[in-house]
Amino acid sequence: MKTKAIIGVIALTLAVGAANIVQSVYADVQKTTPGGSEDPIVTKSYVDQKIDAITNGQSGGEGAGVSSKLQVVTVPLGSTLLVEEGGELIVRTGKAIAVSSDSNGLSDMTDGLDIAPGKPVGKNHLILFPRAGRGVMADPMQKNGLTVLVRGAYQLK
Repeated sequence: MKTKAIIGVIALTLAVGAANIVQSVYADVQKTTPGGSEDPIVTKSYVDQKIDAITNGQSGGEGAGVSSKLQVVTVPLGSTLLVEEGGELIVRTGKAIAVSSDSNGLSDMTDGLDIAPGKPVGKNHLILFPRAGRGVMADPMQKNGLTVLVRGAYQLK
């Protein structure tokens, strides 16, 4: 008889525990109505536009751009390429000189160095722009401009 009572208590405890687990799982599920404020309906064109903006980047008009992809940019002799905060650049052809609106320079991620304004920027080095107002220009001692790869917003002046 004692055994049946113990088994009964154990079965009752398991049943109550299982009921509490099921109740807590269902309590976490939010009931939303499609099209309501918790689950809005959007158009296909809106979704396509947002996906396009993320995957292809957005251009900022003539002489300016922003993209998550590396863009090939030609910097004519006498022009300056200013890269926005957080942008990246790789010099592919030509001799580049660092430009900055203050005394701080560019971050050369390849060598782990700071490039002061007026100093050369190495080819095929990943350059990070920690703040806006910094960029590169073609060395005035050469005949041609630069070809660079840019990721992020930039302006060609």
